[in-house]
Amino acid sequence: MNYGLFMIRIALLLISYLVAVKKQTWLLAGFNEKNIKNKFLLGKITGGLFFLLLGFSVMIHSFIDYPHEATVLVVAMLVLLSITYLVINRKLLD
Repeated sequence: MNYGLFMIRIALLLISYLVAVKKQTWLLAGFNEKNIKNKFLLGKITGGLFFLLLGFSVMIHSFIDYPHEATVLVVAMLVLLSITYLVINRKLLD
């Protein structure tokens, strides 16, 4: 078991909870609040789609050890980030 990934998983799940459930969108950097139509949906998409799925992915990788583990985790993170970016740009921006 990789304890570093386990701690990262806890942090990702905490951020997911704060953004998706508590709607603390100030934790998200890099977006202009004036261009976002629905901040409720922004929190739900980023917290539920990106951070929650990434947290579960890191959890799986912290328990299972296999070759090229870091590469698979980085690719999964980039795919999730791309999907989240596309959904936000199509649904939430003016």
